[in-house]
Amino acid sequence: MLRKIESPAKCELRSVIRFLHAEGSNAAEIHRRMSKVYGVTFMSDSKVRKWCRNFDAGRTDVHDAGGQGRKPGSTDVLVQRVDQAVRGNRRFTISGLSDLFPKISRSALYTIVSERLEYRKLCARWVPKMLSDHHKTQRMGAALTFLQRYHHDGDEFLDKIVTGDETWIHYETEETEEQSKQWMHSHSPSRKPVKFKRTFSTKKRMATMFWDRKGVLLVKFLPRGTTITAASYSKTLQRLRRAIQNKRRGMLSSGIGLLHDNARPHTAVATTILLQRFGWEVFDHPPYSPDLVPSDFHLFAHMKRWLGGQIFATDNELRPAYRIG
Repeated sequence: MLRKIESPAKCELRSVIRFLHAEGSNAAEIHRRMSKVYGVTFMSDSKVRKWCRNFDAGRTDVHDAGGQGRKPGSTDVLVQRVDQAVRGNRRFTISGLSDLFPKISRSALYTIVSERLEYRKLCARWVPKMLSDHHKTQRMGAALTFLQRYHHDGDEFLDKIVTGDETWIHYETEETEEQSKQWMHSHSPSRKPVKFKRTFSTKKRMATMFWDRKGVLLVKFLPRGTTITAASYSKTLQRLRRAIQNKRRGMLSSGIGLLHDNARPHTAVATTILLQRFGWEVFDHPPYSPDLVPSDFHLFAHMKRWLGGQIFATDNELRPAYRIG
């Protein structure tokens, strides 16, 4: 005959839940089994589920915070002290907090951090450069200038912008993971399709590209074995002017706004004098600001995706791919 237990202690109920949960029973099964011994009102099903989650999260203490001689674990003063400790070391661990608060259980500290203070742990992500306050001020000024000009001139401002940048073009470009996807029948073998890793050629060419909101204006390949200088960049700008004259009727007379980075050939005295003679406006491009010249995440991204899986053997094969005259 089954004998029911009347008025059980809370710690007793939680100990049984912990034992059955460790044994592999789920919350519903635990509540059903314990109801036979302690009565259906011993604890609600939702509370049983909550304690199962607490034990899954690493809690081992079955007593209320402050039980067994411990100080209350959820007082406002304690929460503030824990918050100060967390702010002082964002890479804290519960074990480290337990050393700072030896009289507070680890489960109580975890509850304070995750539920009362609502902290969550995130991994750091890589960024290209730690910007100084001066760099941040320059970026803010450049961004505000663009916004003000667009607010004043609207699409006319966007129509005049010509963006220039350089990138390496490889003769062999590996296809992206997205491009390698294949449709598989539901009855096909479950294993994924495979592709073999190849050793790609190191042959590549540096290309200078200029484009506006309507499309690419000019692609200029750097001669092999040479580097970009102020003189060579000035010649490229002259070719760009002729390309704009041929492809965008009336654009030169309405004004050009050139957006390129602050590489030395771009800011050299000879380049600056040439741009002044052209009457072109040069937009400010603060250091370490790739997002203010959108080639890397717009034009070049689409181009490299289109190149994925293609192989070129010679310059004569590479150049027509970009429709260069």
